[in-house]
Formats: sequence, structure tokens, C-alpha cells
Amino acid sequence: MIPAQIDFIFPFVVFFYGALLTFVLSQPRLMTLAEERLPPAILSQMRAHRVLAWTSLVTGFFWSLQNLWQS
Repeated sequence: MIPAQIDFIFPFVVFFYGALLTFVLSQPRLMTLAEERLPPAILSQMRAHRVLAWTSLVTGFFWSLQNLWQS
């Protein structure tokens, strides 16, 4: 894989990370499962990444749009 391909794909990875984590953190059923099955340290780390998830979602969205528009 050449750097140009990685530069094109990376914004989509950022967007999907933000979308996935935001989705999981906003679903009460998934959070209930996480509280039951995950260790407290991982659960608190996941909750602490809520701002990072929103930032990744918004930044990745606009960055991906820019990549699609320029290509």
C-alpha cells in the first residue's frame, strides 16, 4: 500500500471509529451489557472517550467528504 492510498483511507477509519463508539455509548442496551461484562477500568476508559468519539465522528466526516470531493 502506498502512502497516497493510506492518506485516502485514514479519514474513513477515523469516521467509522467515531461512529461506532458514539453509537455504542448512546445505546442504553449496549451500555447495560458493557456494565455487566466489561471490567470497570475498561468501562471507565470507554466512557472517558466520549468526547474523542464525537470529535472523530465530526472530523472524520468532513475530512472524508473533502477526500471524496477532491478525488
